[in-house]
Amino acid sequence: MKPDYSLYLVTDRMRMSTKALDKAVEQAVIGGCTMVQLREKEISSLDFYALALEIKKITDRYGIPLIINDRIDIAMAAGATGVHIGQKDIPADIARKMIGKDMLLGVSATSVEEAVNAAKAGADYLGVGAMFPTETKPDASHVSMEELGKIRRAVDIPIVVIGGISEENAMLFKTMGINGLAVVSAVIARPDIKRSAATLKSLFLGKGGCE
Repeated sequence: MKPDYSLYLVTDRMRMSTKALDKAVEQAVIGGCTMVQLREKEISSLDFYALALEIKKITDRYGIPLIINDRIDIAMAAGATGVHIGQKDIPADIARKMIGKDMLLGVSATSVEEAVNAAKAGADYLGVGAMFPTETKPDASHVSMEELGKIRRAVDIPIVVIGGISEENAMLFKTMGINGLAVVSAVIARPDIKRSAATLKSLFLGKGGCE
C-alpha cells in the first residue's frame, strides 16, 4: 500500500498545547494526520530512542507510518517506517544504502537541482519548503510557488510542502499536484489538535485536492 502523505505531522515538543507528546500525536492522528515525523534535536540518543518506541506504539495502533528526522540509527533501532534527512545530513544515496529498500526515505529540498538529485539518489518523497515564514525554523530557505511548480514538474515522486502551512494557505496547494501538507504548529500547538488536523485535511483534500 502506498503511503498517504496528505497530512504529515512533524513533532515539536516546545510548541505543543498538551504536556505529553504521545497525547498530542494521538489527537493529531485521530483528527486525520496520515504520517508522523518525530523530530528531536535537543535530547540524548537514548531518550530519543525511548521516545521513538513510545510514539511508535501510537502510530502502529492506528496504522500510521512513523518517520524519524535525521537519525538513521534511531529509525533503524526503533523499527520506524522511514527516515527524513536534510541537505546537510548524510547524502541521500548513502542513506538509502544504510536503510535498504524497504524503509521510506524522505529528503528536504528547496530547488529543482536538490529535488532531482534526491529522486535520483532513491528518495521516496520530498519535503519542499519553507513555503512561508515559520517560527519553527526561522532561518529556513524560502521556496516560491513558482519554484515549487518547477520542482513538481521535474520529479515524479510525492511532494509534501512545509513551512508556515496553515488554514489560511492550505488551499493554495490543492491544484498543484502536491501530495500533502507537512505541519507543525498549525496542528500540534492548537488548543484543539484533533479539530485543527481535521480542518487542514478537509481544506487540502476538498474539491480539486490531490489524494
